[in-house]
Amino acid sequence: MIIDAHQHFWRYDPIRLDWIGPGMEELMHDWLPVDLAGPMAETGIDRTIAVQATGDEAETAFLMEQAEAEDWIAGVVGWVDLATADADERIADWQQAGPLVGLRHPIEGDPARLDDRAFDAGVDAVQRHGLVYDVLVNHRQLGDAVTFCAHHDRHTLVLDHLAKPAITGSEADFAAWRRAMAELAAMPHVAVKISGLATEARAAPSEPPDIDGIHRHLDTALALFGEDRLIFGSDWPVCQLAMTYGDWFALIDAWARAQGADCHARLLGTNAASIYALNL
Repeated sequence: MIIDAHQHFWRYDPIRLDWIGPGMEELMHDWLPVDLAGPMAETGIDRTIAVQATGDEAETAFLMEQAEAEDWIAGVVGWVDLATADADERIADWQQAGPLVGLRHPIEGDPARLDDRAFDAGVDAVQRHGLVYDVLVNHRQLGDAVTFCAHHDRHTLVLDHLAKPAITGSEADFAAWRRAMAELAAMPHVAVKISGLATEARAAPSEPPDIDGIHRHLDTALALFGEDRLIFGSDWPVCQLAMTYGDWFALIDAWARAQGADCHARLLGTNAASIYALNL
């Protein structure tokens, strides 16, 4: 079974989705299950995990509704305000509401959360409930993310998009990213998503992705984390800014096959099913 462990749905609202800015016009409309069903069928992907794209609980409710309507949506990584005093109760309520398999907050745009005691308490609650916490940071925030991940070691953390490395060809950028990722890889409770790299690997929005640079980061992630802690995700529809759903899948599929059948099976399905405890 092939699982896309990171994709989004939304009904476009420029206020709620304020991270969609100039140069991202392709994303400025609704993206719903009906839009993903065709590309999934073409690539042979069987299940997905729908991930929050904005920070409010209406988003979690919306994703739960999509999962209820489409049995191929195997899980939801939603959003709860983890800094509130009743975060524990809210998490429990959402677990009862549907296939909630994880929670996420867009720390990339709110880095103060990495040093927030109330938020820390909420992440502790996520882990007590046996849910994955998805860590969304970029490469400039990796130092603080290492400390954050070391603190929250009671359950699995999944680092989204390999922490959005700067795939620029700069040896200094690559070395700094690799050092921090090696620290994270030394923590057995941290896994990583092979997702979101196509949009990070462009010198400019009009340029094609640096495929060699992507491969270098994939090779490094495998060497550091091993094949049991790599999870495939498309980051659809955001990936459409750089390449199609099918092209991104083909790139990862070919790379994983070159690593051997076991790595291919784990990266493209087994790891996601196990780490997110999907009910398949």
